[in-house]
Amino acid sequence: MPVDRRIAYFSMEVGLKTEMPTYSGGLGVLSGDTLRAAADLGAPMVAVTLLYRQGFFRQHLAADGSQTETAPKWEPESFLEPIDTLVKLRLEGREVCLKPWLYRVQGDGGSDIPLYMLDADLPENDPEDRALTGQLYGGDQRYRLRQEGLLGIGGIAMLHALGYDQLDTFHMNEGHSALLTLALLNEIKGSSATVTEGDIATVRNLCVFTTHTPVPAGHDRFPLELVRSVLGDRMADLIEALPVRDDDFLNMTLLGLFFSRYVNGVARRHGEVAQGLYPHYKVSAITNGVHAVTWVSDAFAQLYDRKLTGWRGDSHYLRQALDLSVEDVMDAHKRAKRDLIGEVAKRTGVQLDPSVMTIGFARRAAAYKRADLVFSQPEMLRQIARNVGPIQFVYAGKAHPHDVQAKELIKRVVAAGAEVEADVSVVYLEEHDMALGKLLTSGVDLWLNNPQKPLEASGTSGMKAALNGVPSLSVLDGWWPEGWIEGVTGWSIADGLDDGDPVQESLSLYNKLSYVILPLFYGSPSLYGRVMRSTIAINGAYFTTERMLQQYLNSAYVVPGVES
Repeated sequence: MPVDRRIAYFSMEVGLKTEMPTYSGGLGVLSGDTLRAAADLGAPMVAVTLLYRQGFFRQHLAADGSQTETAPKWEPESFLEPIDTLVKLRLEGREVCLKPWLYRVQGDGGSDIPLYMLDADLPENDPEDRALTGQLYGGDQRYRLRQEGLLGIGGIAMLHALGYDQLDTFHMNEGHSALLTLALLNEIKGSSATVTEGDIATVRNLCVFTTHTPVPAGHDRFPLELVRSVLGDRMADLIEALPVRDDDFLNMTLLGLFFSRYVNGVARRHGEVAQGLYPHYKVSAITNGVHAVTWVSDAFAQLYDRKLTGWRGDSHYLRQALDLSVEDVMDAHKRAKRDLIGEVAKRTGVQLDPSVMTIGFARRAAAYKRADLVFSQPEMLRQIARNVGPIQFVYAGKAHPHDVQAKELIKRVVAAGAEVEADVSVVYLEEHDMALGKLLTSGVDLWLNNPQKPLEASGTSGMKAALNGVPSLSVLDGWWPEGWIEGVTGWSIADGLDDGDPVQESLSLYNKLSYVILPLFYGSPSLYGRVMRSTIAINGAYFTTERMLQQYLNSAYVVPGVES
């Protein structure tokens, strides 16, 4: 029943199943993992997102790495329950109707979290409005603002219509849903023409905001003229009277910050960066996590079931991984690696060597993530492979259809692979989704991460790898400063450098491979197995959404002046 829910979680995207393409990457997958953890813990939460009938996109790569896209085909009826409730809001002077679809996120203990996906593809709507719940992150700024109006304003209306009247916390997962604050403000002030400090304080006491990126692309900005056209004069006048503008733009991050009682970044380092960006607000930090049961490979799940009884209900049991034998850990990893190699062969016809050090890099394609850094000095990489030990790389990652730089990055990786192919095998797998992500993070021997500092907010792929005993080689950004113990959970890149010099970082990367990692992998495999084991016990056990959500419950979701 709705009455037992007090926390409303809003996210532009939620990744729950590979077959439901309602996510684009890390933000959506994190949202899905958060809801799974909430269900496991029996948290009093309800969630809201949009239903994307065309999803994000299916990625297709040509031989040279050129990316093209097609719309995925999926049937919401196969996964979701239609709910016979309708709400209306006005966008661009037109009435837009929304209908919810329900997905129940099931928890380990029998609890569930209702997720409502809002659908505008209804016969009552104008054809242009019906398309608003078509594509995730599609269209122009006008399309995006109208989508965010559906999520924030329409989401609040839908929760009321469904009977969720006991909500005391509205969690905005990134700025896309920040218009919900204005919907709440309009409710509180009613017909009054003015907004009082008390009205603002009341809204602020209801809201929590999580920012996920210091990259400008992650912060939506809409021209005030467009805001007036889409949301109407009343809403535009309200926005212009508040300190949420960035020049002549509505800044959705500033809107979320201004109206929130609690604000956090998604790693300790990211919290510090965000605090520097927004000095007028107190920014805390809750480091992201991943849902252990979802991301542990079959091979490791079977090992944990035999040796670490209880881990499915309580990921803290993974701390006991130090009691596992190195042989068992390495055997489970060999099975996971075999599964990945089989999938690579199935998709590409390339037969990777299971005995060769396999390095994984699978992130959303973006320039700052620098997928091609390891190829910056190709002859040095070839010499390492010839003289120290063979290497093979498995890449994956989608570029946003409008991100020309990211598309060029994929082509550069593919071209670099062709340049070194006599000594180093490189494959780039298309259509990076949740299923492939699980195979990659469990099947490689080393997880590579080298974003430009300080632009990594958190990064959860390395956490998924850790659950499967795969250590990281990463720059000290995002979550890694918290998980890094040199030679115990993985290795750092250029830990003595603060300016992110790509030449020095690539040299550090090559040196770690040449003098530390490859000699250990080939010369002392049992010692490498010990690193794998400690990676599980230290990082796999800690960087989970179970721990993360408990922190939100203890810090962010505590309403001032209200006993929990």
